[in-house]
Amino acid sequence: MLPYFSEKYFNSSGVYGPAQECRNALDAARQKVADALACRPTEIVFTSGGTESDNTALKGVAFGMRTVGNHIITTAIEHHAVLHTCHQLEQFGFEVTYLPVDEYGLVDPDDVGRALTDQTILVSVMLANNEIGTIQDVAAMGAICKDKGIIFHVDACVGLDTEIIDVEAMGIDILSLSSHKIYGPGGVGALFVRRRRPRVRLAPLMIGGGQERGMRHGTLNVPGIVGMGKAAEIAMETREVEK
Repeated sequence: MLPYFSEKYFNSSGVYGPAQECRNALDAARQKVADALACRPTEIVFTSGGTESDNTALKGVAFGMRTVGNHIITTAIEHHAVLHTCHQLEQFGFEVTYLPVDEYGLVDPDDVGRALTDQTILVSVMLANNEIGTIQDVAAMGAICKDKGIIFHVDACVGLDTEIIDVEAMGIDILSLSSHKIYGPGGVGALFVRRRRPRVRLAPLMIGGGQERGMRHGTLNVPGIVGMGKAAEIAMETREVEK
């Protein structure tokens, strides 16, 4: 990260030579994060952290699809970045179902199917709980959502360094990541946003810059993103040891 704080401190949106060097560093980091999820680098959107990633995912789908439906499904033990966002969306007229968990903190995937309505536009479930470490069966939930054509968001801010994540195999359409949860720098995160089958479109939280395919406008944190890319690379190399 160090060179990108000083001698390579340029705006990656620029067209001049040094700026493009920063762009190349971003592209390399984007590839490393994509490799960790078995997705395309063009499906990675960088953010300021897990909280922004969760907010962008939930609000982006909600406001982008409010003409289609107004129902969201999540669980009772999500991180506040999801729960508080859902509470805020309820103030805008969205309906949210909070699924219960058993004594181990597990959600019954069949409960997801039973909670679906003709107004459901999004299901949001965390991969690994940050308090008790429970690993949800997101693949089973993803299959249910895929069968019904419902967008499936997974908060994977915890678990990338210990669990194998394959967004295609698990039926995930949007996935949140946080750099500091995998020993990377703070203040950086990422979103996987599916581009095919289906192509997910998110209404942006911020506008005015055009960065990140219009889903996350604003100057990118080049040193932080470079660090997150390296952290993702190391996490993949040491996953079995960490687990």
